[in-house]
Amino acid sequence: MVDATNGADFSRVDVASITKTFKLQDRIFFFMTLASAALVVLMLLAILVVLVIDALPTFQTFGLSFLWGTVWSAPTDHYGAVPAVLGTLISSLIAMLIAVPLSFGIAIFLTELCPGSLRRPIGTAIELLAGVPSIIYGIVGLFVLVPLMQLYILPFLIATIGQVPVIGYLFQPPAPGVGLLTASLVLAIMVLPFITAITRDVFLTVPPMLRESAYGMGMTTWEVARNILIPYTRRGLVGGVMLGLGRALGETMAVTFVVGSVTRLQASIISPSTTISAQIANTFGEADGLQLSSLIALGLLLFILSFCVLALAKWMIGRSDSF
Repeated sequence: MVDATNGADFSRVDVASITKTFKLQDRIFFFMTLASAALVVLMLLAILVVLVIDALPTFQTFGLSFLWGTVWSAPTDHYGAVPAVLGTLISSLIAMLIAVPLSFGIAIFLTELCPGSLRRPIGTAIELLAGVPSIIYGIVGLFVLVPLMQLYILPFLIATIGQVPVIGYLFQPPAPGVGLLTASLVLAIMVLPFITAITRDVFLTVPPMLRESAYGMGMTTWEVARNILIPYTRRGLVGGVMLGLGRALGETMAVTFVVGSVTRLQASIISPSTTISAQIANTFGEADGLQLSSLIALGLLLFILSFCVLALAKWMIGRSDSF
């Protein structure tokens, strides 16, 4: 009887000890994950603080007029952000207008129309394209796309769309081959694999029963894509598009090769121009003083712009849940 009681006491002590150990492990794990999450937030705040501190001389010199200044001149030490910011926004917008429809079309083909024997090779090729370094896209753009634009595509655009009232102002010479339109095409090629891969994966999450029911009701492939695939996966589609837009906004090397790096504000999208990332990459090495501060101020603007894109994506995803 005593032995049994002692055994029971020993078991209770053993269980209490194990429970205490588990609680300690849980608390340690909680604080480790909390520290990891806090580290990310602290790094983000540290980047923001460094950018703000180093950009202060620019805003102290030019004030908020830096945000709408249209002149970037190192000899006169006068700097404005508009040419680089507009170049970034316009090139990214054109790239997305080209890449998003193509990506959706490729994803629909892979999930609905492509023969089974070709589906895996084409999907693998798209994923490999996503892993190509951006400098390779820049080199190919410079030595392949720029001559094609200069000799064939831009003269055709000038002779046709360039003669249309109002819109024609966007397609006026000079057109040496490098410029916003060329940079936009390179960006579109770069973001195409990212958006396509994500779009294909989210289309594959649609339950087969929905597809079969739609086809059984007599829907065409286009109707299935429009009424079933896209509405069912709109959250994933928004995420994929915003991921592509984020890369287009921050891309540096590929754009630097083909944008022309002209800091003048121009109406034509086929003329040489610049973007925030290209401006920083081209002049950061030899910049100092106010010019260096202005480049960091451009980086701060790009940081804020990327944050706004992410916030917009979250809002759009949240809005999609209400429908």
